[in-house]
Amino acid sequence: MLGSYKPKRSRFEDVVLLLKNVLLVGTVWDFVIIKDETYLVTGSGDMELRVWNISYNQQDSKMEEGTATKRRRLDSGSDGSGEEEEEEEDENLLSCTLHGSLKRRGRGRVTGMNLDPTGHIIGCFGSDSNLELFRLEAAEDVEKRIRKKRRKALKRAREAGDEETGVSVIQTLEDEITRLATIKMSAKIHSFDMCCHGDDNVVKVLALLANNSLQMCDVNTQLTKSEASNVCQLSLPGHRTDVRTLTFSSDNTAILSASGDTVKVWNRSSLNCIRTMTCDYALTSLFAPGDRHVIIGTKSGKLQVFDVAAGTLLETIDAHQGAVWSVSLSPDKRGIVSGSADHDVKFWDFELVTDEEYSATRKRLTLVHTRTLKMAEDVLCVKFSPDHKLLAVALLDSTVKVFYADTLKFFLSLYGHKLPVLSLDISTDGTLLASGSGDRNVKLWGLDFGDCHKSIFAHDDSIMCVQFVPKTHMFFTCGRDGKVKQWDADNYERVLTLEGHKAEVWSLAVSPSGNFVVSSSHDKSLRLWEKTEEPLVLDDEKEMEREKQYEDAIADGDQPVIAGETDKETGIAGKKTVETVRAAERIMEAIELYKEESAKLAQHQADCRASGKQLPPPPIHPMLQAHGVTSPTKYVLEVIRRVKSSELEEALLVLPFPYVTDLLRLLHVFIDSGWEVELVCRCILFLLRIHQGQITSNQVLLSVIDQLRSSTKRSVNDLRDTVGFNIAALNFVKQQLEDKEQVTFFADATQRFKEKKRKAKKRALLTLK
Repeated sequence: MLGSYKPKRSRFEDVVLLLKNVLLVGTVWDFVIIKDETYLVTGSGDMELRVWNISYNQQDSKMEEGTATKRRRLDSGSDGSGEEEEEEEDENLLSCTLHGSLKRRGRGRVTGMNLDPTGHIIGCFGSDSNLELFRLEAAEDVEKRIRKKRRKALKRAREAGDEETGVSVIQTLEDEITRLATIKMSAKIHSFDMCCHGDDNVVKVLALLANNSLQMCDVNTQLTKSEASNVCQLSLPGHRTDVRTLTFSSDNTAILSASGDTVKVWNRSSLNCIRTMTCDYALTSLFAPGDRHVIIGTKSGKLQVFDVAAGTLLETIDAHQGAVWSVSLSPDKRGIVSGSADHDVKFWDFELVTDEEYSATRKRLTLVHTRTLKMAEDVLCVKFSPDHKLLAVALLDSTVKVFYADTLKFFLSLYGHKLPVLSLDISTDGTLLASGSGDRNVKLWGLDFGDCHKSIFAHDDSIMCVQFVPKTHMFFTCGRDGKVKQWDADNYERVLTLEGHKAEVWSLAVSPSGNFVVSSSHDKSLRLWEKTEEPLVLDDEKEMEREKQYEDAIADGDQPVIAGETDKETGIAGKKTVETVRAAERIMEAIELYKEESAKLAQHQADCRASGKQLPPPPIHPMLQAHGVTSPTKYVLEVIRRVKSSELEEALLVLPFPYVTDLLRLLHVFIDSGWEVELVCRCILFLLRIHQGQITSNQVLLSVIDQLRSSTKRSVNDLRDTVGFNIAALNFVKQQLEDKEQVTFFADATQRFKEKKRKAKKRALLTLK
């Protein structure tokens, strides 16, 4: 039977291994391979690009010829069958040496790197808006540079009167890779790409910027210091900042979206931007009756009225002293209500006024303040019931207050959320109220008596918006987990999940017909969802979701644990308890006490050296006396030893990283002194596994880790030899006693076991008969 075949590693995988094992320069954020896979350029957290020479060992050619693995055939019995074992050589196929470094002009770490299709232009960018380009010079140009440097060196030698035979010129990295250009983009860069433009020695650079725009420019590669030319920017109709509010027009044909700087009106059928109007930071919006005007609530506490047809701002009203978080249109369409962070709920009526600046013949729309409802907390959301009888107000104290809309008398208080309610909505028939909170729960309330029908854990993060589908008990929710979900308020079941956004979803809107849903996200995109006629079976959807989760778990390597079908241990629970937190606090207090007592002992020794005589030692700390130790080092060990074995790893997991560094130094002292070797090794291995990234990137701890490696190996070997010697001695004593007394130890137990086994075999035979 042939052994299992393992495909040879690709060169890319070998380079990744080199990055993990060789480059001790901190975190490597990106890298490129240039010049026929002979150079590796890496970008890390500093202002340098490091260039490494990649050399392929002889084993690589042997691997390509198929002779890198050795096979040997083993005899496996009288049937003559054989078995092949594959012994793979564990030697590195690549070696990597530092060739030099290139200085960057940008500050901070390298965010991304890329190559042009020819492999001669290297581009990199950081956390700023600068894109730096470097050029890999041809061999002829490098030779010209070397000859020019040699001529200059000879000239300087003649002028100095030195012998020309002693002049030597060394080829450096600056001769092979030179700076081409530094391009200043209009915003921070997310990613970029380059392509060659014919035979004009021009490289086109296309960059995706953080403000959701594209910028393109040309760079001449033949110039020594080139500058970007033909700079152009794709001005798409999308938003440049996050869209915080959405709403549909009454006829389902237009969509309003408002962000931190602009208001845009979109045609739903063609998805084209109809109007773009400049506004303040918008938090809430709605279409006025007739869909000719738009009302925006801003972060500065203002209400702005826009004319959609003209695309102009008609009026800015100083409505509140705080941010206007919500506005709602009254069911009779005669006015609106606004809720703000200044604890006020204000009612506004529509009115037509004459404005000569707007028109000499027509009147324009304005808002007139009529009533104010004072609240005790910030108002986060307001909503009229469709029958215009009730007004629901969500407050910062995590409650929802319900008032009569006509008299503003208090009716109900809905409490149960642990965090503030960020959004709410009332069904068309006025019987249900759905509230979405920062505690990730959606609660369904009955407006007859204010009872909570159901609490649903809806999202993995805060719920930003809740809205019912008109004339149904179906509602949509969106959250900061990047998902939009539809729910059934009668059966309390999730109907479907709409996935597509790549970041937090801030808002959504359901069309008055219920056939469309639009959502906005932190990824600065709007997604329009349309209702289809395809039947939806919830059981099939749940089964498909379970299969998808199972496939994702297998793809990630996290196969589900099934009893009797796994051969590995499960990990630690990872749950903090009161005992583990107290144990971690005791360890931290012991480390602090160790620092204080060590400082006192160091000061005492310094005073003794300064005075030239032996001074009385400082008194022993009461905690050291209580634990029966005399040194602060043994006190820390005693505290760790008293932690329960089942809680030790959880206690170490809670420790902040500054205490981990101090504890590693103390563990080195313990292991070097041979104190509690097994316990100390367990602590060392767990800390290294949990804090591997931070420890390896800390230059101060590298020497400590190296010392721990040697001292741990030595102490474990000594402990193993001691245990082995003791076991051999016990076996020898046992043998001597058995020979002397003519008695076999544990003979009765062995006899009983054999008798029990014989009876069990006899019962099995009787059963078969």
